[in-house]
Amino acid sequence: MKNNLRHYRFLCSEMTQQDLADRCGVTRQTIIAVEKGAFNPSVKLALKMAAVLNTTVHELFVLHDED
Repeated sequence: MKNNLRHYRFLCSEMTQQDLADRCGVTRQTIIAVEKGAFNPSVKLALKMAAVLNTTVHELFVLHDED
């Protein structure tokens, strides 16, 4: 699964990973892992991230055929 998390963070006034983590109630390490593709967030976390970044889950995450 590909994600556009970093892109949307920067569209939101260059929000830091820590800022996003704080607003979503997770650690910065969780945000790092999601951005690297090492961790797929829960639906709840994906929805929180989309809300904070003022976008949709569909815009943040893209499922590839091989996934």
